[in-house]
Amino acid sequence: MCNLYSLRKGPAAILDLARAMTNAAGNLEGGSVYPDYAAPIVRMDGDDRVLTTARWGLPSPAFALEGKKTDKGVTNVRNTSSPHWRRWLGPENRCLVPFTSFSEPGRNAEGKYEPVWFRLAGDEPEPLAFFAGVWVPQWTSTRKLKEGEVTTDLFAFLTTEPNAEVGAVHPKAMPVILTEADDLEAWMTAPWAIAKELQRALPDGSLATI
Repeated sequence: MCNLYSLRKGPAAILDLARAMTNAAGNLEGGSVYPDYAAPIVRMDGDDRVLTTARWGLPSPAFALEGKKTDKGVTNVRNTSSPHWRRWLGPENRCLVPFTSFSEPGRNAEGKYEPVWFRLAGDEPEPLAFFAGVWVPQWTSTRKLKEGEVTTDLFAFLTTEPNAEVGAVHPKAMPVILTEADDLEAWMTAPWAIAKELQRALPDGSLATI
C-alpha cells in the first residue's frame, strides 16, 4: 500500500500535462507527501480544471471508526464496489494526483523495513505522472485529537493488482497510474462504466526503481 510519494515538478508542468487552466495551489514546494497532509490535486471546478490542494486521506467507512475518537482517513481505495466509495466515483469527485515517484514497503538484507522507490521508466530522471484519485469536498471530522474537528477537502487514490516491478516488492497492490492523455481525459470525464476500466496495473517494464 502506497503511503508515501514524492512530487518534484512545479505547477506549470502539472497544469500542462493535466490540461488544467487554473492554478489555485500557488507555488508548490517539491518533496515527499505523507498521509493526512495537504498535497496538490487536479479536479474539476464547474467547467474549469483546476490545480489545488487537499488533505490525503478520504473519510473512513463507519465500521472502521467504531470505538475510535478520530478518523485518520483512508489513503488508498481498492474496492470500488463498496457503497461507501461508490457515491464518490462520478466525474465530479474524480481527480488527478501528480507525482514523480512513489514508495512501497520492502525489506533490506537484515529483514528490516525499508521503502523501495519507483518512478516511470525512461531517460527522464523525474518524469511526471498521475495517480487516479478521488476527492471529497469540505468533509467535517476529527483527524487528530489535538486538532479537534476540522472541515477540509480530502483525497485518496485507487490501487490495483501490482505489475512485475512492484509485485516483486509488494505483492498485494500498487497505485493506479495514468500516463496517457486519453486515460487522463477518461478518468476526469467518462462515466464510471468506462472509467472503471482504468483501475489496472501499468504494463510490466513501465517502472524503474530509484
